[in-house]
Amino acid sequence: MNDSKAMKLFYGSALGRGFLNILMKIGLPKAIAAFLCSPLSKPMVGKYIRKYDIDMDEYPNEKYRNFSDFFVRRKCDPAFDGEPTHLISPCDSMLSFYPIDEGSCFGIKNSSYRVCDLVGDEALGREYLGGSCLVFRLRPNDYHRYCFIDSGFVGENRFFEGKLHSVQPIACRKVPVYRLNRRLCTVLETENFGKVIQTAVGAMAVGGIVNLFENCHVSKGGEMGRFELCGSTIVLLFQKGKISLLPEHERILQNGGELPVRYGEHIGNSI
Repeated sequence: MNDSKAMKLFYGSALGRGFLNILMKIGLPKAIAAFLCSPLSKPMVGKYIRKYDIDMDEYPNEKYRNFSDFFVRRKCDPAFDGEPTHLISPCDSMLSFYPIDEGSCFGIKNSSYRVCDLVGDEALGREYLGGSCLVFRLRPNDYHRYCFIDSGFVGENRFFEGKLHSVQPIACRKVPVYRLNRRLCTVLETENFGKVIQTAVGAMAVGGIVNLFENCHVSKGGEMGRFELCGSTIVLLFQKGKISLLPEHERILQNGGELPVRYGEHIGNSI
């Protein structure tokens, strides 16, 4: 069964979602993670590369002990747009945009979220009234490390245990995954985009979300962290009047579309 068929089976009906909840309660994600970290998963690497047509020329020629080693591979020299006022994508992903209304709420697919649902802080959430929410959905073939979108000060990483639902569109239409899933939330005091909330959201079978820094100064384009084992999402929240998207991107995103972006790519500008 391929990935899309499996997600339709689990999320396409109430029966499927109920069965999935049972699997989660009995520890299926942990069992999958244990297998993917074991030598038994090594044969999966070549099959995964072929299935998702991954260009391995971007990566050092290394031997991977298991699938987990391969999944968190590091590029030789990931590039990024260094112009200070240019907003860059933190990762390879599919980008979507959602306005934050005057109630500090935004809608993704069929689910409504409050900013404080993601960050666990009511007062902080109110600072984003009328702002912008950018969602970066990482796919299986994407690079699963992410960078800082600007230079500045990174605060404490706040971890929320949560569940491990898929972040594929069919799951997002049925389950409010961004407030139920495991996530790691960080406030970035950036030099060009104000106070930005970055939330890394875990997904089905993700073994961990690793942020490399906290409570220190950081540089734009530097590696911020990585996802381990499976597809995931990054949510960026901007305060009102801080960013504008590139016009060619805005035409697609304002109508509810998604578009592919690359790690370090110019996607907007500071205001």
